[in-house]
Amino acid sequence: MLTEQSAATVRATLPAVGAAIGEITERFYDRLFAAHPELLRDLFNRGNQAAGTQRQALAGSIAAFATHLLDHPDRRPDAMLGRIAHKHASLGVAPEQYHVVHEHLFAAIAEILGEAVTPEVAAAWDEVYWLMANALIAIEKRLYEESGGPGPRRWEVVERVEETADVTTFRLRPADGGPVTAFRAGQYVSVGVTLPDGARQIRQYSLTGAPADSVRQFSVKRVHGGPTPDGEVSTHLHAHVRPGDVLELSEPYGDLVLDAGDDTPVLLASAGIGVTPMIAMLAGLAAAGHRGPVTVVHGDRSPADHALRADHTAYAGKLADADAHFFYERDAGPGARTGLVDLADIAVRPGTRAYLCGPLPFMRAVRAQLIGKGVAPADIHYEVFGPDLWLAQG
Repeated sequence: MLTEQSAATVRATLPAVGAAIGEITERFYDRLFAAHPELLRDLFNRGNQAAGTQRQALAGSIAAFATHLLDHPDRRPDAMLGRIAHKHASLGVAPEQYHVVHEHLFAAIAEILGEAVTPEVAAAWDEVYWLMANALIAIEKRLYEESGGPGPRRWEVVERVEETADVTTFRLRPADGGPVTAFRAGQYVSVGVTLPDGARQIRQYSLTGAPADSVRQFSVKRVHGGPTPDGEVSTHLHAHVRPGDVLELSEPYGDLVLDAGDDTPVLLASAGIGVTPMIAMLAGLAAAGHRGPVTVVHGDRSPADHALRADHTAYAGKLADADAHFFYERDAGPGARTGLVDLADIAVRPGTRAYLCGPLPFMRAVRAQLIGKGVAPADIHYEVFGPDLWLAQG
């Protein structure tokens, strides 16, 4: 917890820092990449940097952490810290990198806020930073110990399946012939590829097979940029990776994991490529012989755009008590619904644990409907692909 003196200083300066945090993080990344261009080339997501979403997420998480320290001085925001730590661990972030971040972040604060950064102000925010950084370092250390270390492992592609026009599933086995450890349904791996310009870019993809499968399986949606460039890694994987090629994968990480008793009602709601962690959860429920009711909800543009639709239906069909509701904006066809996902006439059982994945507007709408149907907010869990702007916004 913050010392009393630092808490008073942070409380007094939080409005000014919060108002400037966007400028501060922009200056921070400019300084960081000027001093360490290898970080932008080989660690940070260049697409997120170009779009500015990583800056928004960093700014929001710093402000949210400081606010939490002031509002709840005896309690850490473990949900936020855990989510960030899992992402860092999947990237292989090391403790010494927090010192590099500290150097350039505080230089950026001084440049943007100028004379307002007195020694007392600098000391108070330094305390905030190291409370957050040291908590993350400790969580990441534990994650590395549990997974066997931060280094990536080489995996050979044994099959690729064209699920839709824009989604491809890759199945891989260890290139060293070693064992495949089980993962927790809902987790992801980081996949590293070397691009034509020599950059080693890393992206996270949810595992879509059953947790005890002898191969790793993940599905990649090709990102069409529109006003921004196309996705670098997704385009590379779709265009160039074939059976026999080797990719570098991290161990599985991620805090959106299936955690429900045999009789617990479960609701799995997804939209678009957010279906991927839900497939692993359904596979896990089916393999475990889950007895409780399971409600499956998915929204997509059309049946042809619904990746892993056959798996979605097949795994649900293996459960003792499951209902599947598919919503399509067009070409719904028999047994499906036309329009956006709407839970109005879908029964939600008391005690339901809900798991959501998809675009933020979709998840916000579903969460609000679930709460309106009596689901406790603590029982609603979600995954955001990319920088977690929802978490950063509180």
